[in-house]
Amino acid sequence: MALSQSALSELLEAFRTGDGVDMIRESVRTVLQELVEHEAAGVIGAQRYERTQDRVTERNQTRPKLLTTKAGDVQLRIPKLRKGSFFPPSSNPAVASTRRCTRW
Repeated sequence: MALSQSALSELLEAFRTGDGVDMIRESVRTVLQELVEHEAAGVIGAQRYERTQDRVTERNQTRPKLLTTKAGDVQLRIPKLRKGSFFPPSSNPAVASTRRCTRW
């Protein structure tokens, strides 16, 4: 998901007017939400609204997840699955920090 030129202009203007903190928090939320969607697609075997032979289950609504970041609290939507369960490692700080420590 690439930002358009107008979105970048709005972001720069928000920083100039002092609304940058909210923009940073929203940017963090957007990036994390896209990461959750990507991880869910990997578990499901298909992107949202995509029909493939590799699909193992379907999405069934979302559940809210409050994640505390250095930019502030952000609310993510975690997909529910019809079969099985999905807990994205990117939204679990303990798992994410363990991954960072074991990647040397």
